[in-house]
Amino acid sequence: MGKIIFYEGRNFQGRSYECSSDCYDTYRHFNCCNSLRVMGGHWVGYEKPNYMGYQYVLGRGEYPDFNHWMGFNNCIRSCQMFPPYRGAYRMRIYNRPEMHGHMMEFTDDCPNVYDRFGHHGIYSSNCMEGFWVFYEHPNYRGRQYFMRPGEYRACMDWGCMNPMIGSFRRMRSSLM
Repeated sequence: MGKIIFYEGRNFQGRSYECSSDCYDTYRHFNCCNSLRVMGGHWVGYEKPNYMGYQYVLGRGEYPDFNHWMGFNNCIRSCQMFPPYRGAYRMRIYNRPEMHGHMMEFTDDCPNVYDRFGHHGIYSSNCMEGFWVFYEHPNYRGRQYFMRPGEYRACMDWGCMNPMIGSFRRMRSSLM
């Protein structure tokens, strides 16, 4: 059973809201989120309602302020729980939209896309197995983009305006 607790103040102070399922608009329950606890499950928090904006992949643990979840501000306006996954991982990335151009298949983490792929941009992707997280910068830093299995024909399909992805990794329970 998954549960996440949002707090308006830092260090788990102020009003709180407990959530155990997807929530498309958290503003009904709290004004801002300066800290949170993930008591169970795997979550993605979004900066805007309806699962839009910056994304934050959240695993079990305590986050005393928004910097601890690599937040850009104190806004989490929606959240989704995703199921644990223990199967195989397989993804193809492309240097052109619509799954064209140079392609490379991955089954493991990639701390530096340019070093392994030879291109600065990922313009499309096919996540065939497992959940993945794209990061804006190498070594798993910067904005995060949660990738479910499926075809992403353009970077805007995963919520990104800029195709420059610096690293990515498999979303494994051991990371949570």
